[in-house]
Amino acid sequence: MGKHGIVVDPDQAREPFVLALDVGSTASRGGLYDAAGRPVRGLRHKVPHQFATAADGTAEIDPEQVVAELAEIITEVTGRRRGLRVAGVALDTFASSLVGVDDAGTALTPCYTYADSRCAPQLRALRAELDEPAIQQRTGTRLHTSYLPARLRWLRESAPAVFGRTSRWLSLGEYVHLRLLGTAAVGTSTAAWTGMLDRRTGVWDAKMLAVAGVDVAQLSQIHDPDRPLEDHGGAGGRWPALADAVWLAPVTDGFASNIGIGANDEATIAAAAATSGAMRVMLPGHPETIPAGLWSYRVDASRTLLGGALNDVGRVVSWLDHTLALDAPDTAALDRDAALLAAPDAAAPVVLPYLTGERSTGWAADARALFADVSAATTAPLLYRGAMEGVALAYARVAEQLKQAGGRPQRILASGRVTMDLPGWLQILADVLGAPVEQVTMKRTTMHGTALLALDVVAPGVERAAVEIGASYEPQASRAAYYEDRAARYQRLYDAVVAPHH
Repeated sequence: MGKHGIVVDPDQAREPFVLALDVGSTASRGGLYDAAGRPVRGLRHKVPHQFATAADGTAEIDPEQVVAELAEIITEVTGRRRGLRVAGVALDTFASSLVGVDDAGTALTPCYTYADSRCAPQLRALRAELDEPAIQQRTGTRLHTSYLPARLRWLRESAPAVFGRTSRWLSLGEYVHLRLLGTAAVGTSTAAWTGMLDRRTGVWDAKMLAVAGVDVAQLSQIHDPDRPLEDHGGAGGRWPALADAVWLAPVTDGFASNIGIGANDEATIAAAAATSGAMRVMLPGHPETIPAGLWSYRVDASRTLLGGALNDVGRVVSWLDHTLALDAPDTAALDRDAALLAAPDAAAPVVLPYLTGERSTGWAADARALFADVSAATTAPLLYRGAMEGVALAYARVAEQLKQAGGRPQRILASGRVTMDLPGWLQILADVLGAPVEQVTMKRTTMHGTALLALDVVAPGVERAAVEIGASYEPQASRAAYYEDRAARYQRLYDAVVAPHH
């Protein structure tokens, strides 16, 4: 075993094998996993990419480029071991993607990503004409630029010719399958992330389809993660290792991430901290009501993923490093972990960390960051500390609503780049939440979760290797009053600055 997980050498790996594919915001990845859910050493591949962005809110990627990336990954991974037989192939992608195709399956549009905000005018119109609380209780989602009702209406209004020629509307994962296999279905979690799924029944919501201006015939069949695709097309001919593989409908990265770190029951909260962040808990069944600040995604017939997302986590770290010139060669380096592990200091500013707007819990998309109580005596370490306390307080706001909906979980598992780069921040998070926070040290947890979903189908009776957990950060009772005061000041600032404009 390596430092960061459960990697197994090829000659020690147990069959059956599955191939997990992951399309994220910065790269496509793929890797082979054995029956115990262990990544097989040397059998993974990565192709970096980036979204095309513009000042008008554009954030898109060429779907054909992603198809080529995944084809390269499959070729690389399956070609490195002679005689390899893969039993299952599973794919996760970033959520809320959209591609329009014609009758022949040719893409008529780019892939619009969750980050594309050009439908903001249509979003405002929808909020004026619809009962948003009722929609949230029915679909599990608020009205937002990330979801498809506003995006489809934007396309209908801004590109009516293309909209009219579109035969099917697909997620990016469905488009990949259509191109590689000749068939496509949509995973339940992927359908839930559109904002157009009835979270209780698991079928497309007729009212939201009407709002979006699309017909149910233009959307794919919905498959729970244990239901393989019926037709594999010619993939086995192109890749002999996949000749007998079952393919699963694409799932969302958030669902896969929870599975990948072991946060797959109501006793465990997953705290993800990368460029953006989230707190999610898997609940049995489908909650009767949802707190206004959260989303609720149906992931299969018997489970719901409840949580909230934060736009700015690692983005705050990068902004601080750049703006405070902490990474400049002629600047004395700030010991970031020392600043985070130090005792709280009331001189640190109170920070609302909304560099690119707020999702959960207030959904104020146009909110911006605020540093309060900055004086001539405020130092770089205090600015750094205050901002990272602000990020932790944003997580606490989500955690409070999770408690309202799902009880009090027994564990909090933290994963993602920020937790690895700044482990000292996990002490602040534990103090703010008033609960222990355990650091997941395994890498590529999202892809691991995707592999586990495939293994549930092809190797259901095999014991899985445990996810490696590192340090546990215990809340310090002496700091509780300090963070209660910080949370109250945060709320007052929010009410004074953000709420009146939302």
